[in-house]
Amino acid sequence: MDLGFESLRDRQRTIMSIPTYRKFKKTDTEAVINLWKTCKLVVDWNDPLKDIKRKLSIKDNLFIIGEINKKIIATAMAGYDGHRGYIYYLAVLPELQKKGIGSSILSIVEKKLYKLGCPKINLFVRNTNIKVKAFYKTNNYKKQDAQIYGKRLIDDN
Repeated sequence: MDLGFESLRDRQRTIMSIPTYRKFKKTDTEAVINLWKTCKLVVDWNDPLKDIKRKLSIKDNLFIIGEINKKIIATAMAGYDGHRGYIYYLAVLPELQKKGIGSSILSIVEKKLYKLGCPKINLFVRNTNIKVKAFYKTNNYKKQDAQIYGKRLIDDN
């Protein structure tokens, strides 16, 4: 008879374990997209599968996964164009947020970009994602006096 202790024990094990970080593998795709959906990072105009395929075509090892007990709990996708570094899809499972995991994966990406000679990182925060602004401020990111313009060259739909 299952009294629910096993799922509670599993949840406690996940919360109490220390995350490990590694580069993304193709077999992570489904779990990563599910995490992004859970974190409300997927929008109608971006196909996350296409975003992953495009990222993997670059082969720069700047797509980082955080996991606990082989379960994906965090991601950060970054890029460097020789002038600026960029961070996208920084996500942490909601029940594990505010435990230092986001700051850890952010620090890993920052160090990788620094080693590539990146002088500055830009990142984009949607106006609908107000909660995350405090996170970036805590991690020494400053709001820039700039506006973002975009033009879609390839429709994902």
